[in-house]
Amino acid sequence: MEKYLAESPRDFLAVATPGAGKTTFALTVAAELLGRRIVDRVTIVAPTEHLKIQWAEAAGRAGIPIDPTYAAGQGKASKDFVGIAVTYAGVAVNPLAFRLRTERFKTLVILDEVHHAGDALSWGDGIREAFDPAHRRLALTGTPFRSDINPIPFVRYLPDEEGVPRSEADFTYGYAHALADHVVRPVLFMAYSGEMQWRTRAGDEIVARLGEPLTKDQHAHALRTALDPQGAWMPSVLQAADKRLSEVRRHVPDAGGLVIASDQESARAYAKLLRSISGEAPTVVLSDEKAASKKISKFSEDTSRWMVAVRMVSEGVDVPRLAVGVYATTTSTPLFFAQAVGRFVRARKRGETASVFLPSVPHLLEHASALEMERDHALGRPVRDEGDIFAAEQGLIDQANAGEGASDDLLGNFEALGSQATFDRVLYDGGEFGHAGEVHVGSEEEMDFLGIPGLLEPDQVRDLLRTRQSERAAKQKAAKPTMPADTVEQVTTHEQLAVLRRELNGLVAAWHHRTGQAHGITHAELRKKCGGPAAAVATADQLRQRIDMIRDWALRRTS
Repeated sequence: MEKYLAESPRDFLAVATPGAGKTTFALTVAAELLGRRIVDRVTIVAPTEHLKIQWAEAAGRAGIPIDPTYAAGQGKASKDFVGIAVTYAGVAVNPLAFRLRTERFKTLVILDEVHHAGDALSWGDGIREAFDPAHRRLALTGTPFRSDINPIPFVRYLPDEEGVPRSEADFTYGYAHALADHVVRPVLFMAYSGEMQWRTRAGDEIVARLGEPLTKDQHAHALRTALDPQGAWMPSVLQAADKRLSEVRRHVPDAGGLVIASDQESARAYAKLLRSISGEAPTVVLSDEKAASKKISKFSEDTSRWMVAVRMVSEGVDVPRLAVGVYATTTSTPLFFAQAVGRFVRARKRGETASVFLPSVPHLLEHASALEMERDHALGRPVRDEGDIFAAEQGLIDQANAGEGASDDLLGNFEALGSQATFDRVLYDGGEFGHAGEVHVGSEEEMDFLGIPGLLEPDQVRDLLRTRQSERAAKQKAAKPTMPADTVEQVTTHEQLAVLRRELNGLVAAWHHRTGQAHGITHAELRKKCGGPAAAVATADQLRQRIDMIRDWALRRTS
């Protein structure tokens, strides 16, 4: 507020983590500008119909009457309102009508989750045409990055040190900062692996373990097999999530859970499973239902256990009591993942923790590890040398590979035959915690992590994770029979990787205590310097290289 009022800019971009209070900030700015007669009207642009209503309700509490039912062909709004709330899609249908309204009054335009203005060319063009004459524009986003290179209207792009245009925010408040200020909850990512079995269209039966190195198609098929309601993986994970919710509700009695599903059929099947597991029928929210907004509002105000939704509750929807989530969708872009996790981080009081259950697949684990990283929207990528002259073409190839293609129809039809779930690990604050060997669902080893209290400070969560891991390791070591002196014990590959990951995480934690740098940022910097994927899927050589590098940093800092 101080920065905005001091500079009084025409355009202002505020990037703040979900739960940081962007709505309160925007409405305070609106009230201030209306009170000073700097603007006469307010137009709020939101991604969804539900968010229009949510904005109107919040504005009403702030003394700013907003009409969420306004349509482009309506002409004038009632004089009882000082503003309107519309969707990006609604503006794109008739941008000229909104331009005329914007020209008629001195207007403040609030662009909520402004990255949506680049979702389709028509949306971006429509927003630019409709609100180019606006007196003031206030853009808000919790996820300032996109997977494409469509520029976002009214966002300033400046070249970085490598010449790539990047979005520049006027004010940034990231998850790591908000966590330190106790504004958001710490998030425990509960990753589950297991054996998947499916049959391809050619009739071949494939058995693979979730999280193992696989081809792109096999990763997709393994994930779809895991999420199949008819298999054993989803019921096991839902049961574990319900146990976690029960543990959280010991300390936070109204805590709720959310399952994010890929489609309506899966959502209904998950709801049926949850009813048999918890003994309580969950709220099912489908985006094409007229009563969807009312269902979300009712769930937000009551104390029921579970809600199942298809994407609709992935962004902006305010249900502060959500504390446990199940990521059961095949949508896995960094943008969508960050939006989904944002539903669980909104803190109400100190000590609340959030838990998100997810499949142990590399790209999701990578997104979870990078939660604390701040990103800007880059329009392209740098050309590092003459050998990189095909960078633009490579970008198109990458885009094609990321999407669905004609060959997917030949490779994509498959039949899920069965799945089994095993607990893999917990990801927290850039570190990984778990037990050696295969941990079965329902075992004591799994309960070491599912039973973590629902009210803990971030440092207490980290300490408890380490304690439970080390205590279990000590018990396993004590119970293990002593090897004869002349026998050399063979160390398996997964045990070797587990030891290296623990060593790396320990060094990163020590670096954090020395420098104050967040674990996730340190892991990202090591990856940038040494190359390779996230620690969860890195090879032994890559892990050793990172261990050597962080030790070198420590020596140089000491000297």
